[in-house]
Amino acid sequence: MTPTAATEGFDLERLRNDTPGCRTRIHLNNAGAGLMPRPVVEAMKAHLDLEAEIGGYEAAAEKKGAVGEFYVQMAKLIGTTVRNIAFAGSATAAYAQALSSIPFERGDQILTTRDDYISNQIAFLSLRKRFGVEVVRAPALAAGGVDVEGLIRSLDRRRPRLVAVTHIPTNSGLVQPVEEIGRACRERDLLYLVDACQSVGQLVIDVEKIGCDFLSATCRKFLRGPRGSGFLYVSDRILAGNLEPLFLDMRGAEWTSADTYAPSPTATRFEDWEFPYAIVLGCAEAARYATIVGMDRVAARSPELGRRLRSRLAAIPGVRVLDWGRQLCAIVTAAIPGWEATPFQAELNRRRINAAISLRNYAVLDFEEKDVEWAIRFSPHYYNTDEEIEAAAMAVEEILAARRR
Repeated sequence: MTPTAATEGFDLERLRNDTPGCRTRIHLNNAGAGLMPRPVVEAMKAHLDLEAEIGGYEAAAEKKGAVGEFYVQMAKLIGTTVRNIAFAGSATAAYAQALSSIPFERGDQILTTRDDYISNQIAFLSLRKRFGVEVVRAPALAAGGVDVEGLIRSLDRRRPRLVAVTHIPTNSGLVQPVEEIGRACRERDLLYLVDACQSVGQLVIDVEKIGCDFLSATCRKFLRGPRGSGFLYVSDRILAGNLEPLFLDMRGAEWTSADTYAPSPTATRFEDWEFPYAIVLGCAEAARYATIVGMDRVAARSPELGRRLRSRLAAIPGVRVLDWGRQLCAIVTAAIPGWEATPFQAELNRRRINAAISLRNYAVLDFEEKDVEWAIRFSPHYYNTDEEIEAAAMAVEEILAARRR
């Protein structure tokens, strides 16, 4: 591994020894699911063994303190307190819980962007179909990303019921200016929901600086936790305003009389009673691991690896890099000439390089504007090496050269 400024302060050998998957393949699919480090896997295995030995309820009771660390570690990671964190089975589940707590009425408006995540866009359209909510998309800049001035004009003209922004879209390296949008929302006392699914674990996240009312995220991507996990940040303003999800259960509320209930005073009102305890323990370890590695350093290294790969791919004849915007992250997308998506990914898999495919229907507005049907998506992370970045670029060159012969 060649030392560079981006590796300064990182013990890459130790980090990679902590990551068994590094031995057998080049993993550039952290925007899909990061490789879990040993402490995450060991925490989950140990709890499953304990459940098998003494019983599921009994294991949960014995590990109550360790389970509580999930809230401590997630709160530390995003700059909030334990009472503002709720576990969720996925980022989408967390996002849906937040949406369900907003008492939309016919004619209310959701102001979002052209780059918001597919599941969020579908949820907005579902709310439009069922409740008559209007979905408004803020204009985009010619250079990519939301036009903040145009968005602010929409805030003043429309007074939307909700402003919803995806921090980093799944289909490109774009980073949206969520803090700038948050300031505008706070000045106008508007509800603000941020999807941080691709940014938690990759960039430094401070919910106070963002100024959001809700923030949803997964644990499986750049945070390097297990699949089937996520969390929701819920601001004190939401808790004090008594917003609650549409469907609460016995964890989120107390049944106080035959016809009354009292929601939890904390963000746990957004949780379900049934908990995947082994996964929750793994998520706590993932957040702890990210904090120990140092999010400031991660936020410098991972996007730099993305920049290098993006530059390297752009130099390959015929390859069109699709990322645009004022700020770019570790997600790198490119259109590959003369190939269909699945065969191209299979060629990378044959070389033990993990990457993902983004299809047109994942991001209809973005891909229509870029005039592509699919893109290959690479997403390096801090434990990847410069040599792996070069190997991925060389693989793309080799695959294209073989097709031309």
